[in-house]
Amino acid sequence: MASFPRVLFDEAHSESWTVRREVAEAINPAHPDDNSYARAAGLLRHLGHTVTARTTGTLDPGALAEQDVLVIAHPSGERWERTTGRGSPVFAAGELDAIESFVAGGGGLVVLAEEEQDKYGNNLNELLARFGVRVVHGTVRDPRNAHRDVATWVLGERSTDAGLLAGVRTACFYRSGTLIAQDASVLFATSAQADPAGAALAVAARHGRGRVVVFADSDLFGDDSIDDHDHRRLWENVITWAARIPGGEEGGRALDEGKAALFARIKEGVEALRPLQIKDGSVPADEGRGKELVAEIATRLGEISRYFPHDAAYLQAVQDDLAAWAAQDLGVPDFLGSLDLFHPDTQRQDGLEHVVVFPMYTQNGNPNRNLEAVWIRTIWPDWLAELEAGGYDNPMFVPIAFEDFTSGYDTHSAVLFPETVAVRRAPERFTWGGIFADREAARFRRVAGAAAETLRLDLPPDAERLLASQELAQDTFVLWDLVHDRTHSHGDLPFDPFMIKQRMPYWLYSLEELRCDLTAFGEAVKLAGRGVPHARYVQVAILFDRLFRFPITGERVRNYDGLGGQLLFAYLHRNDVVRWTDNRLTIDWERVADGVADLRGEVEKLYRDSIDRSKLAHWLAAHELMSSYVAPHPASVWAKGVQALPEEQKAKVDAVLPDEFPLSMFYEALRRKLTDVVESTKGLRA
Repeated sequence: MASFPRVLFDEAHSESWTVRREVAEAINPAHPDDNSYARAAGLLRHLGHTVTARTTGTLDPGALAEQDVLVIAHPSGERWERTTGRGSPVFAAGELDAIESFVAGGGGLVVLAEEEQDKYGNNLNELLARFGVRVVHGTVRDPRNAHRDVATWVLGERSTDAGLLAGVRTACFYRSGTLIAQDASVLFATSAQADPAGAALAVAARHGRGRVVVFADSDLFGDDSIDDHDHRRLWENVITWAARIPGGEEGGRALDEGKAALFARIKEGVEALRPLQIKDGSVPADEGRGKELVAEIATRLGEISRYFPHDAAYLQAVQDDLAAWAAQDLGVPDFLGSLDLFHPDTQRQDGLEHVVVFPMYTQNGNPNRNLEAVWIRTIWPDWLAELEAGGYDNPMFVPIAFEDFTSGYDTHSAVLFPETVAVRRAPERFTWGGIFADREAARFRRVAGAAAETLRLDLPPDAERLLASQELAQDTFVLWDLVHDRTHSHGDLPFDPFMIKQRMPYWLYSLEELRCDLTAFGEAVKLAGRGVPHARYVQVAILFDRLFRFPITGERVRNYDGLGGQLLFAYLHRNDVVRWTDNRLTIDWERVADGVADLRGEVEKLYRDSIDRSKLAHWLAAHELMSSYVAPHPASVWAKGVQALPEEQKAKVDAVLPDEFPLSMFYEALRRKLTDVVESTKGLRA
């Protein structure tokens, strides 16, 4: 998968470590763990990375061209170490140049050195000098801070709160040297009691567009050490942080010129018709111009249909509905005929395109039933199809991306739902729902990135990569939406979750949407354990979108998504998982999953208990749960209890304030700072 790093282990310079277990067993039959990084490589593959070994040849630009990270693990002469026995431990001058150019161009370099560095006969210091780092010959001793009371098994002291060490508290350096570095961040250092004291053990540096991480010991991630302390998380973080970031900015794809020209003509007709339509979609003051435009649109649809043979019946039905509309003098439109024939749910093929033309309103966008034209592309990669077929069934879910659209979608709308289409009667059942994963991903990246910068949040490497890559974010949102969408129909449900909306107090819809996201988060934790690589990014996306984008997006009138984000933030803040101190946001990354699971437990208990409650009792219990963490408006009637509520049910709902749970001072300040950023996501395409 292009979104995930390609990691190259150099094994052509007499390295002491190999990612090939069989090679480790051959060179050290008695104890292959002392030479094997096979488990470290397996962990990376579990995260979706591609891991290969270069066993022969020089490290020239060609060898590095397709790689994102280069790992050099302790080259040594045969006198001192059992090695791969391939090549010299000395890198040629041309190789040093190639590695430096690789890093300067955006690649990552991870170097694992050793104690008494000078004796091994390699020239790592010559390489590292190009990045301002030097390995010092020697062996650290620290009896007071030792693993298993071995003085040379030194417990390093965490030297930074940077996101690179998210989830990492301790690490052991076994017979380690030390480092001297310029313009680099020290990750771990020796204690004040060590010899030498306060010396760097691991550092991270930037060089050009790339990144370098150096360890003064190479045993940390060997097969017999990677499960010690927080080494697994440290290894994941370091490789992800160092890896080249894939192209990340929003930008249009190259479109087929023939299709694009015809769709542009359809757009012209739709946009010319728009000012003639009123709210219900009719054209009451038509003097012939409207019918001319409708006929023109139908003609262009007939012409463009040759590019979409899989939609032939549907596109013909659209032309028929347009003709019938014109024959009825462009009254209230009825496109039930064509809606019944449009079934993208039965055509979930990755990259398959559709031209969709309906009179419809757009959620979070245009409330009028204008004629709209949308050119879309289905997102259905093989890995997603396998998941959907293997336990995450959601036959109505259709993840899509924009190719082009009319101005009804030049808004915040990111869904294509059949229930928004103008029809004389609703179909017997709706069979599909489209979500624009590209727009949601782009909006997420822009707002969450700005929020992280404003709040001075140090990002973990996976979060940084997610915010930098549109492709990765888009696939992440597809997986999130798949699980979220199906959750509406699963669990202990005291009501039909699709029938809440404004028929009940809006905080109930807020809790339902949040329940689905908390469930998706929990499922993502499970999927990550199964080796689904996008799943760990789903956790970041849910957390950041809920905490940063939802509460500050949209009007405050019955903003149920915003309220769900407020509840999540307040719950995590109350439990010290997130902290706002010294005008800086910090997150205890090790406790996030447990915090989300605990809140999910409270919401699910509310649902389970409410199966045996009356409707009003459930409404009040939900308000009480929300009020436990998010302060209701001081004028709230609901906060005063059942005695303060009016008798009639409709009056009870009317007593809900438009902003029953106002933003906290934290969110009011954040919203002011990010207003322009949020507004810039209107009509966003990727």
